[in-house]
Amino acid sequence: MLLVDTALRRREESGRPIRVGMIGAGFMGRGLVNHIVNAVPGMRVAAIANRTVPNAERAYREAGVEPVRAGTAERIGAAVAAGTPVVTEDAFALIAAEGIDCVVDVTGAVEFGARITVAAIERGLPIVTMNAELDGTVGPLLAHRAREAGVVLTAADGDQPGVQGNLVRFVRSVGVTPLVAGNVKGFHSLYRTPTTQQVFADRWGQNVNMITSFTDGTKVSFEQAIVANAFGLTVPQRGMYGRDHTGHVDELTGMYDVDELREQGGIVDYVVGAKPGPGVYVLGTHDDPRQRSYLELYKLGKGPLYSFYVPYHLCHFEVPNTIARVVDFGDATLTPPAGPRVDVVATAKRDLPAGTVLDGIGGYDLYGVAEAHPVTRAERLLPIGVSEGCVLRRDVPRDAVVTYDDVTLPAGRLVDALREEQDKLFAV
Repeated sequence: MLLVDTALRRREESGRPIRVGMIGAGFMGRGLVNHIVNAVPGMRVAAIANRTVPNAERAYREAGVEPVRAGTAERIGAAVAAGTPVVTEDAFALIAAEGIDCVVDVTGAVEFGARITVAAIERGLPIVTMNAELDGTVGPLLAHRAREAGVVLTAADGDQPGVQGNLVRFVRSVGVTPLVAGNVKGFHSLYRTPTTQQVFADRWGQNVNMITSFTDGTKVSFEQAIVANAFGLTVPQRGMYGRDHTGHVDELTGMYDVDELREQGGIVDYVVGAKPGPGVYVLGTHDDPRQRSYLELYKLGKGPLYSFYVPYHLCHFEVPNTIARVVDFGDATLTPPAGPRVDVVATAKRDLPAGTVLDGIGGYDLYGVAEAHPVTRAERLLPIGVSEGCVLRRDVPRDAVVTYDDVTLPAGRLVDALREEQDKLFAV
């Protein structure tokens, strides 16, 4: 982002760095801290909250910084004011502290993520969320609340939804109408479990449930639901097309019917094994025959669909761009402007007997599938983002979608209240 690097340089020169409060200090969070500390002028990680404080300290120390500990908002604020990196186990104290310019959620936890996001909105702080699971469950409502409070809630540059968001905006800027926003994946197997994925998770030092959600299709479903909700797109069918294709993404232009795409208002999709990967693609069309001739001259083909792609996504390396866009320009990378268009529904990974306490995202029981929101509402399908801890009232066979009528919800959860509020606020 050329505008962003200039703004950050000016902040560095004037001694006014953006002060980031980060919640969560896992694999992705540690990478983000290291990057900001050592490679991003005009920005600093002012405070980190993590339920295990030594993990927050590890994030700073791996970046070459020695933090102090603090347990109250007042002490955290004093450290921020002094320019001293500070860690705490209390995320809500970090949010309440003075001096934080932006909160970054790197937790991946739906219920806890909901609580800290609501608290940050009420505090009037912009939020950059790397929590796709929360965003794909109640993101439209949280974005609405953020707008009402005069702050920005956004997904992040770098991860595939944010890269798609930037690409969709670019495609629109050159007069092309986006009709497919797509995600390139290298692997997809519905029935992967923490047992099958443990070796890979250990190799990279990542959470095994998160890795499982990458492989069983839940993560790509969340990613594409977020994009759909941000741009008013839908899914062509339950689960999207999700084709296996080992050729170039440019070849995908011949696999869609442009008239069907127009009727649907544009769709989200993904492809497994395409080159170049693991990036994203947008397929669009142009109505002006004179401009179509220019697009052909510029090597984009004869149409009616034209292929645009980014061959990589650099996750935490690009997140500072989002932070600067939010703080200095009030610009969201990706945020839903209205109600949900696509949900991620809980689908049985195995035959599940009555009485099962569902283990949620990336576990042994369920995988997530993208479904059009009107279908979700009409059939009372259970979002996988609220599935953890639900108790089955009856048997559910493998590959069946779980419904609200199949489960008893845990008592007292904020995410359930938010989901109910979202359904009431946005009519189908």
